[in-house]
Amino acid sequence: METGSDIKEVTVKGVYMINIFGRAVPAVMLEDKDGMIMPIHIGQTEALSISSVLKNETMPRPMTHDLIISILSRLEAEVERILIDEKKDNIYYARMTLKKDGNSMEFDARPSDCIAIALRNNAPIMISEEVFNGDAISKENFTGSKAITGFA
Repeated sequence: METGSDIKEVTVKGVYMINIFGRAVPAVMLEDKDGMIMPIHIGQTEALSISSVLKNETMPRPMTHDLIISILSRLEAEVERILIDEKKDNIYYARMTLKKDGNSMEFDARPSDCIAIALRNNAPIMISEEVFNGDAISKENFTGSKAITGFA
């Protein structure tokens, strides 16, 4: 597990469509306290799930991430934090730490799922500084890019 000096907390700036090689793909944008932005490309379903939480929208039926939160609540477990700690072959890796009865348990998961669940549980989103710094861009470059549009 990473130590406190190797990781930083980030927030979710939003979900955006990014034009990559002429194709629009969704990305969740993570922002640090210095205003640097890091995109993580995600699937359409995860984009919808994350976007709905950010907009305080409730779906007519529970989405998978809502179901997971309901299960955790009934089991009296909570999401302690998520950690995006590795990138291999352009794929990000994350771990979710759950806490129950004073015991912590870690689970390997996709960053998009971790983020969707963390947002629903108000859990901190942590990231390895090395991973973040390797892919972060300035807020000015983010907002000025013609390749980026808001998520509908």
